[in-house]
Amino acid sequence: MLSFTFFGQQSYYNDVDLTLTGTELKEALAVKTISAHTNILTYTPGVWEASKITDINPANTSEVILIYGWENGSDQDITNDRTRNKSLQDRGTGENFVWNREHVFSKSLANPNLIGEGNSQGPGSDAHNLRPADRTRNSERNNFKFAPGSGNSSRSTITYNGPEGPNTRGWYPGDEWKGDAARMIMYMYLRYGTQCLPGNVGVGSKEFTADEMIDLFLQWNVEDPVSAIEIARNTYHANTSNTYAQGNRNPFIDNPYLATRIWGGTSAEDRWGIYINSDTEAPTAPTNVTLSNVALTSMDISWSSSTDNVGVTGYNVYVNDVLTAQTSGTTTSATISKLTTNTTYKFTVIAKDLINNFSATSIAVFEKTLQDNTPPSVPQDVTITNVTDSSFSVNWSASSDNNEVNGYDIFIDESFKASSLTTSYTVTGLTSATTYTVAVLAKDIDGNKSVKSNSISVKTNDKSSGGVASELFFSEYVEGDGGTNKALEIVNLTGNTISLAGYVVKLERNGAGVWTTPLALDSGTVKSIVPEDVFVIGNGDNSAPELQPKSASNPNGQIDLVQLNNQNTNFGQPVNFNGDDAVALFKDDVLIDIIGVFGSSASFALNVTLRRNGTISAPNTIFDKQAEWTSFPANTFDGIGSHTYTLSTQNNVFKSFRMFPNPANGNNVYFSVTEDATINIYNILGKLIQSTGVTKSKNNIDISNLSKGVYLLKINSGKQFITKKLIKN
Repeated sequence: MLSFTFFGQQSYYNDVDLTLTGTELKEALAVKTISAHTNILTYTPGVWEASKITDINPANTSEVILIYGWENGSDQDITNDRTRNKSLQDRGTGENFVWNREHVFSKSLANPNLIGEGNSQGPGSDAHNLRPADRTRNSERNNFKFAPGSGNSSRSTITYNGPEGPNTRGWYPGDEWKGDAARMIMYMYLRYGTQCLPGNVGVGSKEFTADEMIDLFLQWNVEDPVSAIEIARNTYHANTSNTYAQGNRNPFIDNPYLATRIWGGTSAEDRWGIYINSDTEAPTAPTNVTLSNVALTSMDISWSSSTDNVGVTGYNVYVNDVLTAQTSGTTTSATISKLTTNTTYKFTVIAKDLINNFSATSIAVFEKTLQDNTPPSVPQDVTITNVTDSSFSVNWSASSDNNEVNGYDIFIDESFKASSLTTSYTVTGLTSATTYTVAVLAKDIDGNKSVKSNSISVKTNDKSSGGVASELFFSEYVEGDGGTNKALEIVNLTGNTISLAGYVVKLERNGAGVWTTPLALDSGTVKSIVPEDVFVIGNGDNSAPELQPKSASNPNGQIDLVQLNNQNTNFGQPVNFNGDDAVALFKDDVLIDIIGVFGSSASFALNVTLRRNGTISAPNTIFDKQAEWTSFPANTFDGIGSHTYTLSTQNNVFKSFRMFPNPANGNNVYFSVTEDATINIYNILGKLIQSTGVTKSKNNIDISNLSKGVYLLKINSGKQFITKKLIKN
């Protein structure tokens, strides 16, 4: 059995069993960290005063050291200064040359948010998570996730697809500060548990850690050793005789190797000398590496056990020199999956012991996955919906494959039209009143293609079929509570496909009386809006899935045009409005529609969703919230991406219209109509789920496939529409 003679560690840890490993050690340190936190500071003045002491510049005690800074103040950029006079704290009066308190684990990235503002107490006022920072640089970091980088602090060039949206750039704290940030995140996870998950604040993988820790922070903990300022902060807060001391320490500052002992990875500095120095002998290299059960995308690997002077604790398996699997204890086999077909891979294994000594690498073995020659199944149930004068939607059932379906090809009149990753596609740019044939084939990730589906025919509508509006207009406005989560929806009820060329959205900030930052609606991939469809603009840092573009990984996305949130776009303008900023739709620089009051800074829609009433069929250059809009609570996103409207029935087609029974208790609903009509049924999210024709003689529709709930029925006869609510019990 391995034993330790402890030396070097602070007496603070005398009641912690430091021989533990993994999550057991984590829990023991958490108990200590929480119980020692006896003085809960107030955010103001507590953290202010503590920061002036713990983060003092040793070379000039009238200054504090600023996290993310690196420059001595001699250049013209005040935001990159490494120090600032400690008297220049941010007092909320708008000065630029001030410092404030950076939440390294951003308040909004915790779940629930970190509380503790003003003179209150809570996780948001934990001084171990707060560092002095230049106010502007703190604002630039915003709530972006930490991500890999190099050099000084900046927006990371690494992009990721996470809660903040696709292709979002992260924040790199700088070479000098990345270790500080990592150890602060580790502390917050230890102290507050699942409220402060590392994956919520950093970009990385938790695949090879014992719990929710990610590799990014383990890497930074190794690469950037503990600094003198970190030691000074820990020393101050551990001494409860200090007025603004919390009583607890950050264990990962006292010994970064504790993170290695809990979560694994490359060995960090052992500042106590009680781990690495206790065992310097590595295990023997694994032998007899064998591969079996070779398949299209997977195979099994096994090897003979290594030996060690103390004991082998596990093995790392590398595929093409990349860590791909880990085993623990005496397990000497693993299944390697997610490989590519018909590809040769290199496999190696190393052994490790309790002190993270690694063996030499095993002799490499090579194996090739099987080749895939089997095509996917033929797409079935091809249907056509949402027919307009220049477009229609093609829908089909998903194909299956022995490996993985990788998309579909759509053919119009036997010619290839487009590819789709999903089981639907909207064909645009068609000629009105024209018949087309449609077929679909499936293809897999290996390039095998199915035969085409049976062809079906569809005829586009005549122009101006059912149009009720003469111009585009806003149909929804989303101003979320917290983060960005901002979106604008524009609807086309003209009956014709409308080109977006010449249309722009502009912003008026805080009643300044000037329209700024025009955003061209045709600047993305979508160039037109088909009849009865909507076009949605979103901020690039939206976190809600609905307020991001649709993709295979985010099928609920509704955004057609993303306004990136960076310095080049003035941080997402004009889609970074607040509740007191007017936004407007212009065509060829002529005002068409407006949300808000130009020239007024009064709040009209703070933390709220506004939805245009279904009776509105025209834009309005005067904002009439009471008559034209319905308000919904903050973060209401379920209506974005579709718009339901109701037209006047004064032209007699629907004068005697009836629908019964409603609520419906059976499988049929009956209609009394004087003209042939089309019944489109939508769920409450605005998705079309059924379309059926009715006449005076065939006056019922089958709703047996509908679940219990509330539905919207849009009834279309000629150029008239009405919308009714249907309840199925």
